[in-house]
Amino acid sequence: MVDGGPVAAPVDGPGLAEMVLDNAARTAGSDLPRVLHGAPAAVLVIDLDSRSVVYANAAAMELAGDRVRLPVDIDDWGDAAGLTDLGGRRMSQTRSPLSLVARGVPVAGEPVAVRDAARRGSTATSEQREASEGRLLWATGFALSGVADDPPAVGAASLSRLALVVFLQLAGTEHGDRRHLEVLRDRAVVATDMSFTITDPRQDDDPLIWVNPSFTKLTGYTHDDVVGRNCRLLQGPNTDRGTVLRIADALRRREPITEVLLNYRKDGTAYWNQVSITPVFDGNGRLVNFVGVQSDVTERVTVEQERRAALAEAEQARSQLRLLAEATTQMTGALDVSDACARLAHALVPQLADLCAVDVLERPGAGGAQRLAVAGRENGDESALRELGQLGEPPGADTGADPVLLAELPERGADRYPDDPVAAAAYDRLRLKSVMVVPIRARGRVLGALTLATQQPYGRRYSASDLHLAADIAGRAGLTVDNARLYEVEHAAAVTLQRSLLPVVPRVEGMRLAARYLVGVDGNQVGGDWYDALNLPDGAVGIAVGDVVGHDLRAAAAMGQLRGVLRSYAWDGAPPGLVLDRCDQLVQGLEMAAMATAVYARIEPADEDGVRLLRYANAGHPTPLLLLPDGKLTRLDGHRSPMIGAVPRLGTRAGVGREDAAVPMAPGSTLFLYTDGLTDAVGEDADERTELLERTVAGMSAGADAEDVVEQVLRVCTPAELRDDVALLAVRLDDRPAGRSDG
Repeated sequence: MVDGGPVAAPVDGPGLAEMVLDNAARTAGSDLPRVLHGAPAAVLVIDLDSRSVVYANAAAMELAGDRVRLPVDIDDWGDAAGLTDLGGRRMSQTRSPLSLVARGVPVAGEPVAVRDAARRGSTATSEQREASEGRLLWATGFALSGVADDPPAVGAASLSRLALVVFLQLAGTEHGDRRHLEVLRDRAVVATDMSFTITDPRQDDDPLIWVNPSFTKLTGYTHDDVVGRNCRLLQGPNTDRGTVLRIADALRRREPITEVLLNYRKDGTAYWNQVSITPVFDGNGRLVNFVGVQSDVTERVTVEQERRAALAEAEQARSQLRLLAEATTQMTGALDVSDACARLAHALVPQLADLCAVDVLERPGAGGAQRLAVAGRENGDESALRELGQLGEPPGADTGADPVLLAELPERGADRYPDDPVAAAAYDRLRLKSVMVVPIRARGRVLGALTLATQQPYGRRYSASDLHLAADIAGRAGLTVDNARLYEVEHAAAVTLQRSLLPVVPRVEGMRLAARYLVGVDGNQVGGDWYDALNLPDGAVGIAVGDVVGHDLRAAAAMGQLRGVLRSYAWDGAPPGLVLDRCDQLVQGLEMAAMATAVYARIEPADEDGVRLLRYANAGHPTPLLLLPDGKLTRLDGHRSPMIGAVPRLGTRAGVGREDAAVPMAPGSTLFLYTDGLTDAVGEDADERTELLERTVAGMSAGADAEDVVEQVLRVCTPAELRDDVALLAVRLDDRPAGRSDG
């Protein structure tokens, strides 16, 4: 604002300028405020947030006159001081140094004039106005710290929001003599190492009218070579057209611009040129010239390009390592060949390919290829990829088959498959651009092929480095496929063993039997669990359920041996406790298995009322359940004994053999036996799961068949994550007495 008050900061407490000077004084000495106030140069402090002058020293106070009170808008202060550009326009009407500094733009040095005609509201004496009229000042300004866009500090004024401006009078320029300044400026421009050019936009094609000697040194063109010609003569075949258009657009809008572009010297050598072009206007605002400053920044650009290339190469290497790790992790989680191939294909799309196919030979090193897995960015492409079959030239059975890189494929399917219109149509649907086919090998044999492809129009062209990465991935896939094949062989053997060891439930007159066997996720389709039912020569029915410790083929083999031993002793008609004792002796004597649990029961022939006696012995096995016709559930937990193999020679010591327990089974009763895979679930309480099982069996209807009991138990009680094998056996007596079974 402009009024009649003095030039000063407010006196009622510390002002903004005082805080600034106090902060500076703590760094430069306690006399700094006094030095600035008495300095011959005009010094201002500008608040960047409000664009106002908040401090002015004595020289600045004299320059603006005594009608200005602080703080004051920078334009009002400039008008009060009579500041103009060299053409006579007021600072408030131009891009003045004060305006630039207030926006946070540093001013390294710019001439301004002091004219009495531009003064506003000043009460300076005629002698003061005459002394200042026609002077030229050199303006310099910069932020005290930080930048103008920094947020203000909390609390007191922050130095990051203040700027300092100094006006220094140029010697020898009093009373309007600007010729001395112009001579000094011209000499500096001619002598500098920087290339300067001046063009005349008032002439056709904006030709060069002056260049300094540094331009000739930089480009090889002399003054006579270029004067009268447009500076586009420096452009060449590799000059970026986009940069040229940006420069032309700025010149059309009469705005300054700085760009870096590739230019060419007179001898044809290329260099990177940083060009800064600024428009020059006369006192009436008419465009008269463009001034250009050129610098050779080839070394800087080269270093930057090398840095970017190194960063890109490092990022590519990291990306490849991540892809390798991810693909390997995905494949190692598979247990069969098809799953491994599917995981591989989906791990590579879209990181490495738009399309991926995995083909596996029927036999390692020979046989026809089968496409086991495909993956694509779009689901519709997968069916076309399956239809197309092998892309490129697939590796054969020869162990010397090499990877194939087809960097650029024909656009039309008819050119790729001239004799196969179906394949050509599928090829056209896939829009293939670039393809790699690499063999999948393991132990010196070709197991199949990995095909990777990109699609038009945005897919990249594969290079030798991509082929190397694909070969590395295929090598890892070969190991996974080979291991999966070995697993499948073991799996097939396990299935065969399971079918031979788990019996078909026999038909028994007067009762119905049902059995199930569930495989845990850690098993090979068979483990140590088993069930058995057999008609005995004396008319009784033998029932057994057991579990050998372990979940592998060794446990399955031990289970088969133990089941055979138990059947042979049961066939002799021995009581259940003695049967388990003899099994214990044989297991320990022959070291057939480490330990096992088992329940063996004899269901004796029915009496004249149809009631059968159930005799059983339990060697550490989960408690069987007996559901009576009236719906009452009985836990058969009498005379429990240690596991088979747990106590050395238990059955050989007098008086310590296993004892039998006996309960009657009326017609319509149901006996249910199971292994601990049903109740021991990861993360769940075993007692709660046992209670759930008992409630499920007790809740069966009176007429429920054995099959119904087994199905209901599996539906309700199977763990969400089945970690262990499960064997179930249900026996239901008919409701009416039946004749004796002869076995």
